[in-house]
Amino acid sequence: MNKFTYSTAILDAYNFLLKNYPEVFVIGQGLWSPWYVGNTMKDLDKIFGKKRIIDTPVSEAAVTGAAVGASLNEMKPIVVHPRMDFMMYAMDPIINQAAKWSYMFGGQSSPSITIRGIINRGGEQGAQHSQALHSLFAHIPGLKVVLPSSVADARDLLIASVLAEQPVIYIDDRWLYDEEDNLPEAKEINLESINPCIVREGHSITLVGCSYSTLLLKKITKKLIKNKIHPEIIDMRIINPFQSELITNSVKKTGRLFVLDGGWGPCGISSEIISSAVENVDPHFFKSKPARLTLPFTPAPTSKFLEKEYYPTEKKILNKILKIFENNL
Repeated sequence: MNKFTYSTAILDAYNFLLKNYPEVFVIGQGLWSPWYVGNTMKDLDKIFGKKRIIDTPVSEAAVTGAAVGASLNEMKPIVVHPRMDFMMYAMDPIINQAAKWSYMFGGQSSPSITIRGIINRGGEQGAQHSQALHSLFAHIPGLKVVLPSSVADARDLLIASVLAEQPVIYIDDRWLYDEEDNLPEAKEINLESINPCIVREGHSITLVGCSYSTLLLKKITKKLIKNKIHPEIIDMRIINPFQSELITNSVKKTGRLFVLDGGWGPCGISSEIISSAVENVDPHFFKSKPARLTLPFTPAPTSKFLEKEYYPTEKKILNKILKIFENNL
């Protein structure tokens, strides 16, 4: 077992893939610069060469389109968008090409491409550099959407994504980069075997999150227990395809549901989680109505003072959950 942070776990995934699979290459802007990608790609260009770690001009559409083409010719590209906000420039190759190709050609070929979008928030980066757009991509059939919250998943889900035969959107969050854990050596992983998981068993309420939201839910556990609330925490891990069975069974046990999401509420993943529970869990199981906490429905502010109000905090989450239990413990 070796100690990794979330970011160095991503680096370990790259090392494993580039060492063992000659068809893997990485392309995008800023790949040789810690300012863009942190230490998640440190020295990869020196180890594997600049023909496999390709730092490009700023042209998201061209880079992503070229990678889709390469993936149809037996290559396994990883496209990196250091701020996922600018993946918007690449929507045509992602949504109209990569997501549709297998369906249009009867499954005879499929783009085996991984598109890594990095969520950057806080630090007064403002509305155009702070978005978490996972729900947007989860709406598109033909794309798998992966959001690791743990150090182990940061590495293992990247490996599984690249080895998959379908297009995958892999989304990591800079607010998780300093989390630490001990991991065994990297190995091959089948993405089809990855499902939502229970990261803490409980009986009082089902808490559901993904990516950084899962970490926040884990952080408030001790405070909930002090209030005689024993939460069951579910980490979604993959939001497309959406899998509801684990949530359904948990809510049947706990009778309560709370969803935390780092995106907006309308048409978001929190909406899907709650609606699936309402559809699949008989009303008599519910001890209270489902609740959620999401970002305010407005673009992210630039002011650091407004940022403190904009993003979910442990205090806000705790208060929202405690309200569910008012007069109902």
